[in-house]
Amino acid sequence: MPASVTKTRRVAVLADSDTRWKWGALTANRIAPENSDIRLDGYLLRGRATPTARQLQEVGVHADSLREVTAVEFLRTMAQESYDVLVLALVGGGVQAMLHGLKRVWEERPERPVVVTGYVGVVYEKLADGLLLRHGADLVLANSRQDAERFRAVYEGVGADSSSVTEVALPFLGGEPYTGAHDPYTVVFAAQPSVPDSRKDRTYLLNRLIQHARKHPEREVLLKLRSKPGEHTTHIEELPYQKLVQPLDPPANFKLVYGNMGEVLDRTDLLVTISSTAALESLHRRIPTVVLSDLGVREVLGNHHFVGSGCLASWDQLDEGHSPTADEEWVSRQGVCADGSYATAFDAARQRIAKLLDRPGGLPALTPYYTPATAPGYLPGILARHHLGPDGSPLPGAPAHDKEPGPVRQIVRRAARGAYRHGVQRVAPVIRRMGEL
Repeated sequence: MPASVTKTRRVAVLADSDTRWKWGALTANRIAPENSDIRLDGYLLRGRATPTARQLQEVGVHADSLREVTAVEFLRTMAQESYDVLVLALVGGGVQAMLHGLKRVWEERPERPVVVTGYVGVVYEKLADGLLLRHGADLVLANSRQDAERFRAVYEGVGADSSSVTEVALPFLGGEPYTGAHDPYTVVFAAQPSVPDSRKDRTYLLNRLIQHARKHPEREVLLKLRSKPGEHTTHIEELPYQKLVQPLDPPANFKLVYGNMGEVLDRTDLLVTISSTAALESLHRRIPTVVLSDLGVREVLGNHHFVGSGCLASWDQLDEGHSPTADEEWVSRQGVCADGSYATAFDAARQRIAKLLDRPGGLPALTPYYTPATAPGYLPGILARHHLGPDGSPLPGAPAHDKEPGPVRQIVRRAARGAYRHGVQRVAPVIRRMGEL
């Protein structure tokens, strides 16, 4: 394509964890309007789950620039910079706070970016809460036809505009379709940081995985881990499997693995999980996929989402050689695109963004559903967590709201952040366990 036809679009992604950075950055590339290149600037919201350098490297997504910011620093940057698209890859409360903060900083500007948000994976809890906190973005992305229908129903049910809901698919699907068993046959258990959350249940799963390796010495059995001890992901992991496995004596064909999930799936013959989004990645490739029923099929585990999928099974069944076949109709409603339609899954979002960018006179002000008038007992607390007042302006004493931090302040802040992480990841779990005695 001639260079004169291609337009460079400036895109910013604000993320608060390694998983959301992956989703946000990949989504930014997927939804870029046709006939355009993008310059991608990444902003990592400072907090307990801010990704480490190792986690960012594992995600493997390139950005033209990447830096860590507080919410107030980010808003100050957005007041000064001109972007075409902004992707908010945050928890619901973070999205809501940024929508109100951005509405304020863009009040005097004739043009503003198209604001996009959504969910990293399967939405199986807090549907109404999370959706209403995301309302106000120009596009609220739904990863499947099922989610798009549910999202619109929630918005319409409270009298909110549902036109922002846009059906797409998970942005990190891909890889070669499964063609048959590898040598050796490889079973992968995709661990999750917070599901299940008890020592008893996690130890049970670990013992069954090791037992499976012993029963099938001809197989390679891998425990795929999201993070190393001390690192945070989207969710807190108080009982990492790395520690639980130390007193055990697993066989030689049992291994712990890290790295990109797609690369692990390249050698997977059977993917096993409780409710990880990795199951959808696996189903997209048509790899035999099991969602465990051993601990029950329960909302708290998230595996209830897979009712009707044909993938629910137990370790007893797997030990006996069971290999499931997914239900095609269920898969087609989940944004998995195993039918080959993935190439067009983001067309509607791209077209909508292109139309908004070309809107005469620019875009109207952001209008979240929650306001000081509609949610006076809820919204102020959401905003205050990010040092913002009810009108979206920085609260007195908010960190770095008036100037760039100096060298000494940066050093002190890094030290404080390290102490905070130590408290959250080491001290707090111990205190909680002591309280259970």
